[in-house]
Amino acid sequence: MYATPPDPDTERRMRDHHARAALALDARTESGSEFWGWVGRTLGAPARTAAGAPAWLRLVSAPENKASGKLRDGALDAQHAFGDLDGHRPALLAVRDAVDDGTAYRAELSVRVYQPVLSDDPVLQRGLQLPDSWWADLAGTLEKVAAVDTDRVAVRQQYMDRAILEFVGIPAPAVPRWTTAHADLHWANVTAPLRLLDWEGWGQAPEGFDAATLYAYSLLQEDVTARVRDAFPVLGSPAGLAAEATVCAQLLQTVARGDNLTLEDRLRNWAEELRHR
Repeated sequence: MYATPPDPDTERRMRDHHARAALALDARTESGSEFWGWVGRTLGAPARTAAGAPAWLRLVSAPENKASGKLRDGALDAQHAFGDLDGHRPALLAVRDAVDDGTAYRAELSVRVYQPVLSDDPVLQRGLQLPDSWWADLAGTLEKVAAVDTDRVAVRQQYMDRAILEFVGIPAPAVPRWTTAHADLHWANVTAPLRLLDWEGWGQAPEGFDAATLYAYSLLQEDVTARVRDAFPVLGSPAGLAAEATVCAQLLQTVARGDNLTLEDRLRNWAEELRHR
């Protein structure tokens, strides 16, 4: 998530449709922190329902011919599959779809989360001191997620076969078990007390995928990576090798595109470790 819009035209367009969505959902937007997604694809801001309950209104945009599939339906599917996950996931209250000038918009009105995310950047840039209870809540919540049956797919075997060989340098390890994952578990998607945000991409992935993702985004902070490994013993085990190799390949692929460059050296060290394993 980002605090500023990418360009003036995108800002005007998204703000206009965000206001239209609020009116259609009988919600009232409020001043306060707002968050923009990658290249202005999403805009989220605080709001209130018609009854006055605090809420969060998030607008997602996409070209009309691409406005379908897993990412678009992620939040709605997650609401049906998980509900509020015992308070660890903000419940979805209402959804509105609209199309204008070749762009499709989906507005999602959810319960507002007051706690700030633990990092403004997916990559953790500072140390964190979180209580044991937070880590226990995270592990327990991910166990509940993993146990849910779904036909949604977060990671495809074909991608693993290609990307792990290209970016990690080993054939894709066999997957002992596929489980359901949040699939975007980084530090800009979690709060304390624990809430898990942004459920666009959830689905089936190799066992340990969420733990490996959080580990990857912690690589600049050795104390935190050690804590992630303590909380998720699947990391470093044969059962977790496929998930770790997949996440390492994904992020090395982003490095090749010019993103996440601060992680490059540590990702290459991780790839070397995976090759030895």
